[in-house]
Amino acid sequence: MNGSAAISLAGVTKRFGGDDGVLALDRVSMDVADAEFVSVIGPSGCGKSTLLRVIAGLIPYDSGDANLLDRPIDGPSSAVGVVFQKANLLPWRTVERNLRLAVDIRGTAGADLDARLAGMLGMLGLKGFASRYPHELSGGMQQRVAIGQALMANPRVLLMDEPFGALDALTRDRLNVELLHVWQAARKTVVLVTHSIPEAIFLSDRVIVMSARPGKIVEELKIDLPRPRDPSTTRTLPQFGEYVVHLFDLMGVNASE
Repeated sequence: MNGSAAISLAGVTKRFGGDDGVLALDRVSMDVADAEFVSVIGPSGCGKSTLLRVIAGLIPYDSGDANLLDRPIDGPSSAVGVVFQKANLLPWRTVERNLRLAVDIRGTAGADLDARLAGMLGMLGLKGFASRYPHELSGGMQQRVAIGQALMANPRVLLMDEPFGALDALTRDRLNVELLHVWQAARKTVVLVTHSIPEAIFLSDRVIVMSARPGKIVEELKIDLPRPRDPSTTRTLPQFGEYVVHLFDLMGVNASE
């Protein structure tokens, strides 16, 4: 990895329901470098979302060490933005007012807010939609607003929990490309939880593979594909196919099925 670690976990364990409860994470250790794009994959129920919530400071962990930007994780941080599977936009606020929600809550608008909003709308391909309400947008557009909402707070770390899982394949591919454009422009540290192996490979510098519960890291795969990436070219590369087959095999899935 290049640069210092923005996220560092060492032996992190999380159990729900006390000593006799469900062991969700079992001594998980991982580092994510500053400005690195990392995806986390694994079978359902393996603790991927729990891992993300621990990093976000939304839930406590039981043992081990967890650090964000060289500080122990002991609660939510303004340095972290989180995007969930559902956009969860406020229906009574327009696109523009949803984008500025975190800024309004924190009272950190600044003199350049209008310029930042205009730039965000352009970067997300939402020019002309500033005055629309969530119910007037497609699912893909709502997810773009949710990503922009997180980015408007200018976090150094962006955590994304299956943000495209409920979308059709074409919309998902388009948002993958847009997410890469946002990442390349803003150079945030990104951790993406996804069930899609091709999506993880296409987007990431590294893919972290977790085992079935209790969640452990079984492999960290460096993705050595040229950037910038485009679905029509990147996914036709022989090495892309090799990564797909390797990860499907690792997860016990026949890639030809």
